[in-house]
Amino acid sequence: MKKILLLAAAFVFTLTVSAQTKAEEIAKFNTESYDFGKIKQGVPVTYYFEIKNISNKPIIVESASASCGCTVPEKPEEPIEPGKTGKIKVQYSAASVAPFTKDVFIKLSGVSETKTLHITGEVLTVEAYDAYMKEKANTPPAKNDKEKPKN
Repeated sequence: MKKILLLAAAFVFTLTVSAQTKAEEIAKFNTESYDFGKIKQGVPVTYYFEIKNISNKPIIVESASASCGCTVPEKPEEPIEPGKTGKIKVQYSAASVAPFTKDVFIKLSGVSETKTLHITGEVLTVEAYDAYMKEKANTPPAKNDKEKPKN
């Protein structure tokens, strides 16, 4: 009898776990990662991740946190209505010269798992960044093979 009860409890637990809502079922992000490219040391950069509610009920972003203090996410304060889009602001303060990869953790109401978003880039010294931008400005744009001739 104990084995039957134990098996029944395990079965119910399995059904409960598999029935939990996943983030992908209620929300669609415009992207899960963003590359800032080369950025200047000491100058904060910002990106807005977009989250679209694809469910038939309002969703709430309960929390947005980051893997370090140099990354500050801000969640939407209001619920995101069905079919509407909200924005999660992520600001990165570039203190150290180096490539970086940071994670932003998003907790949605009614979803047990946390959604992880990523930002990447490379922090350059002010001098190196200015030289990079000057070189970039002096580089002619690549020709587009599909470009139509001008008359």
